[in-house]
Amino acid sequence: MVHRELEENIKKRLYKGKVILILGPRQTGKTTLLKQLFSKADDILWLNGDEADIQNVFENPTSTKLLTYIGNKSTVIIDEAQRIKNIGIALKLLHDNKPDLQIVATCSSAFELANEVNEPLTGRKWEFHIFPISFAEMVNYHGIINEKRLLHHRLIYGYYPEVVTSLSDEKSILHALTDSYLYKDILLWERIKKPDKLLKLLQALALQIGNQVSYNELGKIVDLDNQTVENYIVLLEQCFIIFRLKSLTRNYRNELKNSRKIYFYDNGIRNSLLANFNQVELRTDIGALWENYLIAERQKFINYQNLFTNIYFWRTKEQKEIDCIEERDGSFYAYEFKWNPNSKFLPSKTWTDNYPGSIPQVITPANYEDFLLDDTKLIK
Repeated sequence: MVHRELEENIKKRLYKGKVILILGPRQTGKTTLLKQLFSKADDILWLNGDEADIQNVFENPTSTKLLTYIGNKSTVIIDEAQRIKNIGIALKLLHDNKPDLQIVATCSSAFELANEVNEPLTGRKWEFHIFPISFAEMVNYHGIINEKRLLHHRLIYGYYPEVVTSLSDEKSILHALTDSYLYKDILLWERIKKPDKLLKLLQALALQIGNQVSYNELGKIVDLDNQTVENYIVLLEQCFIIFRLKSLTRNYRNELKNSRKIYFYDNGIRNSLLANFNQVELRTDIGALWENYLIAERQKFINYQNLFTNIYFWRTKEQKEIDCIEERDGSFYAYEFKWNPNSKFLPSKTWTDNYPGSIPQVITPANYEDFLLDDTKLIK
């Protein structure tokens, strides 16, 4: 069993009078995490929001109806809660009428849930995000030497739990994930009229990781208008398949504004979409794979460590660029990602003039463990 870092964060919030929401893509271990958290409890009601009879229980909810169904249970766990209509109102009614009841809801998509839950549960919830297994979690599982030895493997196949625990069957598992599970919530949404275009869009995005993304250019590639492209990207982001990185701008001359890059939460999903599992030594896109891997793993690190950090990339009209900028506690940290372990990084004069005192670092296979485990070592 790979211990998930999120477990300790959630434990601190349990039975403190608030609903716990766990958001993350399907097949990333939400249910397994909850079974681990509540392994010694026997006073729990488990509900699966994918099942029609459970959905019916929450239809037209009233406090009397819900409390009768819950009975004397001290804990209620609702898996895939986004599939239940009026789930936000239902959770609010349960919370307000039985405040000692611990409610835990997992969700694999946020586009419906955000509208359903945010307003009813304002001030009543703690929200957590779970991702595919992280570098740090695997280091804790079998040590840093073993995990570093698997770097090439992770760059190709990623960190989905079943992929990590099923060596030699990674391609079949990733194909199943990209063919069904990841799109399930999106395709159930009535506004998706052209699922074939959604796949083409994902493939186009997979080819552009590390590059600035133009909705207009993407629209031409997949034959969709700009607004539809943006809407689809928002949905893919809310289903935790991709995420956007905005460009840093403080209105200095020549900085690009309103620009964005798009990354995948998992390298294996990205490679599966392109049906390209060639090994690292044969890749022409190793720089993009390395950048996507580090950005995705860094997102996990920031999230699980509860760091209050803004993350961007930076670029000017003259093509001066830095892969990753983090802003926290009044300081800027500039990271450049290089696959060559002997690479150096010297920020441009434009950067140093506009952001004096920033801390530049190059992240390579020689030092990436510090970036993903304890970045204070990088700055010393």
